[in-house]
Amino acid sequence: MASLNRSRTTNYSYYLVMLAIFFAGIWLILASGSKLSSPQNEVIQPSASGRPAESRAAPSTQTQISRFFRLEDRSALSILLLQLIVIIVVAKLFAAVFRRIGQPPVMGEMVAGITLGPSVLGFIAPQVTSFLFPATSLGTLGLLSQVGVVLFMFIVGMEVDLEHLREKASSAILVSHASIVVPFLLGAALSLTLFATLATPNSRFTPFALFMGIAMSITAFPVLARIIRDRQLTQSPLANTALACAAVDDVSAWCILAIVVATAKSMGLVGALITIGLTAVFILVMLLLVKPQLERLISSRISDAKYSRRVLASALAFALASAWVTETIGIHALFGGFLAGLVMPSDRKIQTFFEEKIEVVTSTFLLPLFFVFTGLRTKVTLLNDRWSWMVCIAIIVVAIVGKLGGSMLMARWTKMSWRDSFGLGALMNTRGLIELVVLNIGYDLGILSDRIFVMMVIMALTTTFMTGPLLSLVGIGKAK
Repeated sequence: MASLNRSRTTNYSYYLVMLAIFFAGIWLILASGSKLSSPQNEVIQPSASGRPAESRAAPSTQTQISRFFRLEDRSALSILLLQLIVIIVVAKLFAAVFRRIGQPPVMGEMVAGITLGPSVLGFIAPQVTSFLFPATSLGTLGLLSQVGVVLFMFIVGMEVDLEHLREKASSAILVSHASIVVPFLLGAALSLTLFATLATPNSRFTPFALFMGIAMSITAFPVLARIIRDRQLTQSPLANTALACAAVDDVSAWCILAIVVATAKSMGLVGALITIGLTAVFILVMLLLVKPQLERLISSRISDAKYSRRVLASALAFALASAWVTETIGIHALFGGFLAGLVMPSDRKIQTFFEEKIEVVTSTFLLPLFFVFTGLRTKVTLLNDRWSWMVCIAIIVVAIVGKLGGSMLMARWTKMSWRDSFGLGALMNTRGLIELVVLNIGYDLGILSDRIFVMMVIMALTTTFMTGPLLSLVGIGKAK
């Protein structure tokens, strides 16, 4: 014990000596440097008052303050850092408020993004919006948000339990595909009346109609799962059926979306067929060749702390590589991120490991960037007449009738009670974040104009807000 105490005393002594040498060295350097003179590039002329004029290299305090608030003098990094601070703080404040009123926190983050955009903050204080989100900074913000959504889709893909889907395939496929087919058909039919007035200039009807159909058909699997957990329904048969249906819905909808995007990007039938063919080959390679290898490689290394960091880094690289492949093929990178998660090992321990490591950064830091980026594109003021709001209401009604109604009737067809059928329809009507992802794809491809983009965002928020109250209406679950 005595020798241990002597060793600690010796270490502290060395530490204090090191600090003394450090501070002494810094003092000597600064003292010596104070005697040096700076290069004189120009002669300082006296001013009219007899005092030397200020050097260009040494701006006054007032000049520095005004420069701080001038947009053109800020660096790109300073703008991005300020944006990150504001986005994270505002997103978490809204998430806390929405949790208190019984809504999923992600809904609060979505509304926070809309609030920071031109619809609210830009309307109230446009100078503040211009200062926080100058047009020159949106490219960087958009790219960062896309990386965040790719990683988010990777986590969503991992949450899809393929074994569970096989067990409930009969009922899940029927209900989930009804929840796709009915709203898809209604959305495509609605596009007949919307194309002439709300499509982008020089756009084609086929991509517009197909995209309206798929946008009406989306179910937000992560938000649905969170609603089920918050309402203490996790162990109920209704929850198991809903999760299975939503998982089938997600897989099917993303496959259909890949075809829609391929059709929109290509200028002819041959180009579309090539893109679809390459996509099909990539999916088969991932499911039949890559997935078995991942099961073997990851399962043998995930439990060893020595390899866990390498496994995490490899998984991130794999998700980004899959996203790069699908982006290069001609469909969106987000589909690649989802597919990468889908082929990951189904072991719950492995999934938890990746979710704990990746989802924290993604949900806390990157996803709020996506919400704000979407909010900056959402200009509710574009709906400035009665006709626009009537069209928006019509879109919402069609979305509810198609998704909730189609799911409910098919669930009833499979011998579920009317109460559970309605509850399942309400859950499948949840669109949330996944809908925003799809809408941004359509916006980036030039399929959706600014006005219909706003209408579809309002539809996504409205249908997701409805889920909790509709479940309470029929007495399903109890919010925490």
